[in-house]
Amino acid sequence: MSMREQFVRTTTEAMETDPRVALVLAEISADRFTDALDRHADRVFNVGIREQAMVGVAGGLALAGMRPVLHSITPFVVERPFEQLKLDLGHQGVGAIAVSTGASYDYPTAGRTHMAPGDVALIDTLPGWTVHVPGHPDEVDALLSREFGHDDPAYLRLSDRANAEPLVTGPGWHPVRHGRDGVVLAVGPMLTPVLAATAAMDVTVLYAATIRPFDADGLRAAVRAASPDVVLVEPYLRGTSTHEVAEALADTPHRVLSLGVRRDRELRAYGTADEHEAAHGLGPTGIAGEVAHFLHGVGKRVA
Repeated sequence: MSMREQFVRTTTEAMETDPRVALVLAEISADRFTDALDRHADRVFNVGIREQAMVGVAGGLALAGMRPVLHSITPFVVERPFEQLKLDLGHQGVGAIAVSTGASYDYPTAGRTHMAPGDVALIDTLPGWTVHVPGHPDEVDALLSREFGHDDPAYLRLSDRANAEPLVTGPGWHPVRHGRDGVVLAVGPMLTPVLAATAAMDVTVLYAATIRPFDADGLRAAVRAASPDVVLVEPYLRGTSTHEVAEALADTPHRVLSLGVRRDRELRAYGTADEHEAAHGLGPTGIAGEVAHFLHGVGKRVA
């Protein structure tokens, strides 16, 4: 089962048991929610290819006491309707559960219009949002289910890229491996390539599927036990959480290497998701070279 399929199942089941849960779509995945539409037509809204309206409708439902879930491909749920996220939700003091699919480059054959590596950075400009970045389909259910019980804004970032195994669904950094030479932070589906890249290195590896709120205490504890050299590996725009690391370690002299989707150029070739991953240095080979160079000044850095 994919992350997207688990999202559909969890949301459909929630609508069976919680009359507050409503679903707002903009065509994307409408064919996957036919059961929900058949059973709860009064709580499933497909506004067509009108993403700004999708968020506006969700804001209205939230003001009426409902718990709306809104869903589309990443740029269509974050970038295109960003002003509505800011105003129709945030400025009105209400929340919704925004769920994206496609991550940074899961649909490369559709071109740049379907890529949004800056989504979490944009959400990070809005106060009070929880951000989940599951690394495996089995983590989606618990991450999403906990959001139905309150009214705060939350963003769930689904991807076709997944770790070999599920790990955690709770908040915070979770130790996967202990070492002395540095602390490597792996977010969501970056854990498997990070583990492969650092297999021969004496480093601590921490994993998080929830990146906002940022677990500053967990990072500080890991740095005290290992080293103040931190490598941050995120599956979206490089450096998105660097400011969080800096704030967490404000009283500790430290170094940070941030890895993620590159900022210095835009990839305009369609290609495959694997090719995009390699071009951004997010495969095991690219990560290994960057980490080795950062920690020890050896190895070949990604060009």
